[in-house]
Amino acid sequence: MRRPRSAGDFISMEGDEDWLLRPVLRRLCLYESLKDGTLDLADIALLNEAIDVEAENEYRARKG
Repeated sequence: MRRPRSAGDFISMEGDEDWLLRPVLRRLCLYESLKDGTLDLADIALLNEAIDVEAENEYRARKG
């Protein structure tokens, strides 16, 4: 685990696997689907983009 440099920094996994596991943690897919090749990097990228869009839209709705 990478340690934050300041209080505002986020931590991440040592090998940046958190990007791969983010959809799993959000229950958008199963870990086994990553391991067995059911999902590829394009799928993971798409899921991560959807997570980012949802978070941004929620932020804008609260802000505006």
